[in-house]
Amino acid sequence: MKATSLPTRRGALALLGVPLLALAGCGFELRKPPVFAFKTISVRGSSATVNMIRRNLRAAGTVTVVDAGPAGTLDTAIAADAIVEVLAEERGRNVVSTNTSGLVRDLELSLRFRFKVVTPGGKELLGPTTIEQRRDLTYNETNAIAKESEAELLYRDMQSDVAQQVVRRLGAVKQL
Repeated sequence: MKATSLPTRRGALALLGVPLLALAGCGFELRKPPVFAFKTISVRGSSATVNMIRRNLRAAGTVTVVDAGPAGTLDTAIAADAIVEVLAEERGRNVVSTNTSGLVRDLELSLRFRFKVVTPGGKELLGPTTIEQRRDLTYNETNAIAKESEAELLYRDMQSDVAQQVVRRLGAVKQL
């Protein structure tokens, strides 16, 4: 085995440092938590997507999430500066292609999430907004149970993406 010489190591370190300096010089920086126009927020609903939205808002650390109560009652939400009202959340499953025998070969999974943001007084901060996610899934009858598990993982991934998009859109609200 041959030992690496000192100049070769310096050259390798210099080559590693060049991309770092280029990134620092171009203004690249990691995404920061959003700054919200409100201090407290209530998210009404109890679906998995709503729970992910609450979790993402708490993780941002710049806003306090007020629980809306078991049925999304107004009395606990009044303490919030803004209220996220979930208007609809729909899952879909469409057949994209079939084989020559007529059996399903490809599916398209979709998640449609519709919400709006209002103040306790009813002023609309963000009008009805729809976020849609789609994922493709190859299907095989012989692996039906595994494909159902894969579909659930894809739905969970779509819910996570929707939750992140909702939080980013809440960060875009500039004034109450």
